[in-house]
Order: sequence, then structure tokens, then C-alpha cells
Amino acid sequence: MKTKLSLLILIFGLIIISCATNKPKVTKNDYQERQSSDTVKIANKDLEYEVIIIDPGFNFWLNSMAYPRGFYTQTYLENKNRIYINEWNNRFLQPQRYSRDLYEMSIDYDSNINYGYEVNYLIYNYMIYFQNNYHQKLYGRVPLR
Repeated sequence: MKTKLSLLILIFGLIIISCATNKPKVTKNDYQERQSSDTVKIANKDLEYEVIIIDPGFNFWLNSMAYPRGFYTQTYLENKNRIYINEWNNRFLQPQRYSRDLYEMSIDYDSNINYGYEVNYLIYNYMIYFQNNYHQKLYGRVPLR
């Protein structure tokens, strides 16, 4: 009986030891590199605009969950962005009603300017990410991805 109990404890101990993993030590530099990889930046000096999206997890979400470039037309993206950004800016102007932690700044988006496909694609996907990640609904049905 003692032998069976000892054998059972030994097997259980080996299973626990074999399941243990060595976690790599995360240094401050590793954290900063990961954090900087969550920054998406597009700039065009000719039109004098710059889009900077800093949100932990957005870059990963964009590469893993968003529909690929070319899935939507530029017109579709521009129309959605106009609606989403309009509501975003309305919420930014109402800090007593909507959290400044979510709506930290207004978005300067002029629908008369052709920002190009890439800028509209990133803004649209950030709006989808934002709504899903922070449980906000800016307008209409929010695609779950």
C-alpha cells in the first residue's frame, strides 16, 4: 500500500514538474519595445496630416482580426469614418457625460480631404477596435471581430 502511494505521489510530482514552464524575465526595455510596437503612425507631409494611434493591443488586433486591406472600398471607409468621428467628437465635447479616459482628444477629420485608402482603413479599424474593446457604440451595428 505504501509503495503504491509513494509511486502515485512520485508520478504526480513528475507531472507537476514537467508542466512547469520557465518564464522569461521581462525587462524594462522589453516592455518599451512591446509598447512601441502598439503605435501605428502614418504621415504625409504634402497634405500636412499625421495619424498616430497609440493603444495597447490595437496593432495585434489589426494584424489578426481586421479584414484585410482592399476588403472595403475607400468610399465605404470614408462614410463610416465620418459618422464615427462625428460621434466621437460629440462625446469629446461632453466630458460630464463621457469619460475623458476614453475620449481624450477630438479628431480633426475633414471629409473634403482625400486622405487615401490607408489612413481611412486604419481609422475605421481603430473605431471598430475601440468600440469592441471599450464596450462603446458610436453608431449602428458594431462588427464583432
